[in-house]
Amino acid sequence: MVAKLAVDLLAEKTVPEILSLVAREIETTLGHVAFSPVKVENNESCKASILAPLAVHPEHQQKKVGSRLIESGMKKLKEAGGNIVFVYGDPEFYGKFGFDADTANDFPAPYSLEYPFGWQALILKDWSDKTTPAATSCVSALSDPDLW
Repeated sequence: MVAKLAVDLLAEKTVPEILSLVAREIETTLGHVAFSPVKVENNESCKASILAPLAVHPEHQQKKVGSRLIESGMKKLKEAGGNIVFVYGDPEFYGKFGFDADTANDFPAPYSLEYPFGWQALILKDWSDKTTPAATSCVSALSDPDLW
């Protein structure tokens, strides 16, 4: 399912473009992360993204590959003027990067969540027309309720 999602995201045309980062060592792919745009209702100036998916080859897990991919992506998003990044995942892992469920409370997930505590956000930079609560919506590749 993750591989299909990654392929679907790579094929999708979005504005801004999906940020896709790959960690490689010689001819081996170690991991991949994608950050795709998110629309935040009534917040036209907000540049929002969602981190999904993150995948690391099993032989290279626990070696900081995923962490470096996330850190690199967050840096690029911030440099590009990004305001907020969302993620749906393990709070213990993503909390290390500053993601927080309380920050996401004002921005409901696009779909019902099996694990609501996993919906988290990180504000990179506040924006002028911040209006909350504000619904979120994702690119079409992530618009499958089964992913949530």
